[in-house]
Formats: sequence, C-alpha cells, structure tokens
Amino acid sequence: MASALSQTDWDELARRARRRRRISQSALIAFLVATTLPVLLPYFWMVAISFSAKSGGIASTILWQAVSILIPAVIAIALVRSFAASPRTKTWGSLGIAALTCVLIAVLVGPQLHLDNYRFFWVRDIVAELPSRQVSTGVGTQFPSVWSAFGNSLILALSQTVIVSTVSTFAGYYLSRFSFPGRAGFLQSLLVLHAFPAMTLIIPIFLIMYWAGLIDTIFGVLLVIVTLELPFSIFIMKGFFDAVPWDIEMSAMADGASRRQAFFQVVLPQVRVGLIAIAVFSFIKGWEEYVFVRTLLIEKSNWMMSLYLFWVADDIMGVDYGIVAAVGVFYVLPSLFLYLFFQKYLTQLNIGGVKG
Repeated sequence: MASALSQTDWDELARRARRRRRISQSALIAFLVATTLPVLLPYFWMVAISFSAKSGGIASTILWQAVSILIPAVIAIALVRSFAASPRTKTWGSLGIAALTCVLIAVLVGPQLHLDNYRFFWVRDIVAELPSRQVSTGVGTQFPSVWSAFGNSLILALSQTVIVSTVSTFAGYYLSRFSFPGRAGFLQSLLVLHAFPAMTLIIPIFLIMYWAGLIDTIFGVLLVIVTLELPFSIFIMKGFFDAVPWDIEMSAMADGASRRQAFFQVVLPQVRVGLIAIAVFSFIKGWEEYVFVRTLLIEKSNWMMSLYLFWVADDIMGVDYGIVAAVGVFYVLPSLFLYLFFQKYLTQLNIGGVKG
C-alpha cells in the first residue's frame, strides 16, 4: 500500500484535476454566454438606436458596431466579477473594461451619436414637431409632458409598494402565528386568486370601476393592481414568518416585551429580505403596468409611462424608432436601478425560508 502511494504521480493528478476544472468552467461559461446573448441583444439594440437613429431611418452599421462592442464588454465584466480573486481586482478590472469600452465607442461610433431622440425631455408635445408624420388617432396631436407621465407612474408604483408591503407583512404574520377557523381555506384561496388570469377580469373590473365612479382615476388603477398583487405577496411573507422560530418571539415576550415590540424589534428584522423583495417586485409591477392603465385611464393628464410609450409608437406614421427607443430607455431606467441596488436581497429570496 505504501509503495503504491509512493509511486503515485500527485503532480500529474493535480494537473488533470485543474484541466478538468478549466474544461467544465469553460463549457459552463460558453453555455451561459450562448443563452444570455439573445436576452441582452434587444436591450443593447434599443440603447444603440436611441443614440444613433435619425428620423426616417436607422443606420444598421452603427448599430452593429455599437452592439459588437457593448456585448463583449458586459460579458467580460461579468467574468471578471465572477472569477476575480479579490474585490480590488474585481473593481479595477471592471473599471478598466468600462474605460476601454468608452474609448472604443468614442472612436468607432462617437461621431455618429446624438441626443436628438431624447428631446422629449424638454419638448412637451413631441409629436407636434413631426407634422408630416402625424396620423389621426383617438389621442390627438397634443401630447402631455413626459414628466407628467413619469410622475403619475412614480405615484402609482410607490403607492402600490407601500400598500402591498404593509398589508402583506401584517397579513402574513397573522396567518403564520395565529390559528382561526377557515385558515387553511384562506391560504388555498390566495393561490387560486393569484393563478386566476387577470385578463378575464377586465370587463367586470371596468364595470365595477364605472359604477364606483373611479374610471379615469389613478386611485382606481391603484386599487385594481393592489388587489391582484396582494394574494401572492401575502403567501410569500407567510412563508418567511414561518421560517422565524417561535422561540425567539416567546423569549422576547418573556423578557418583558409586548407583542408589538417583539414583532417590530425581533421578528420583522428577520424577514427583511422577503419584505425588500416584495417591495421591489411591487414597485416594478406598478411601474410597468399597462393592461389596466390602458383600460381604465382616458384623459391625457392621467397617462402613465406605459401609455406614453404606446402612443409615441402609435401616433407616428412609419414609427420613428429612435424616439420610441429613447422613451423605452427612459422607461426602463428606474426598474433597472432599483434591481441593481437591491440585487443582493433579491438573489437571497427563497419562498418558504429566510436566507442571507
């Protein structure tokens, strides 16, 4: 046995292990790149169009030049941040790649870039600037300011976030900690309500809003989307509260804390990951809502960003892709920043438990 061990070429075994690891990692990276490219390409295409397209056409050469620089840069940054040995290497490697990308963009396509498609920031009625390309629609030619639509979307998203987060937190805690008649049936109904297709409810919801006098009001849209989002949010928060040991809460009350103090000071910090995730998803849902916004809102003063984007694309004959892409970039930025800022919490979300 000892002689067999002494004859083993440990260096060769180590090289084989490293070789197999490099091959498996390379195969995994190649698979991830191949599956990620179809997802990234439309987004980079949209950004490139928004900064390069001119009225009446798109320079495809500029688009492909920009995309051929941006996509490899993003993939390289992802690889550096995934495999770099230290945080310092990750930071400086990412900054170096970003700086090189900016230089290549400035040299190859910089002279072709412009901000004309973003003039809706300072021009209130963007369609009025294109009289030769207007068509007759139900909206007319007088567009609201994009900042008005932005403010309405922000009000809707923030209001939904506050309501859904608050109600789902208290309801989830009650369902987790207390037993009452019909509790099991209530939990089952939450899943059924979430699984019910919202599209089938458009007509009855429209009629209810009409009879209640809430048609063409942001408050009416808020009530609808909050009602549709609450069942799943409550079920998620109940799962997080279930994962918090009952002994922790009992210990706090045994030490003199009230039930409210134990909830806010002991239990709630334990489920902050779930609470943040619910809040982020609620904001994104409210921000991107289109179906009920399109159905229940009529006056242009109540437009959301989703309606603004729809009518920019619909009101211009032969669609001006540059303006549509620029509005799309502006529309997606709040959700993107929110996701990036809370990414570490969202990746820790696990239904039925607390991680992190």
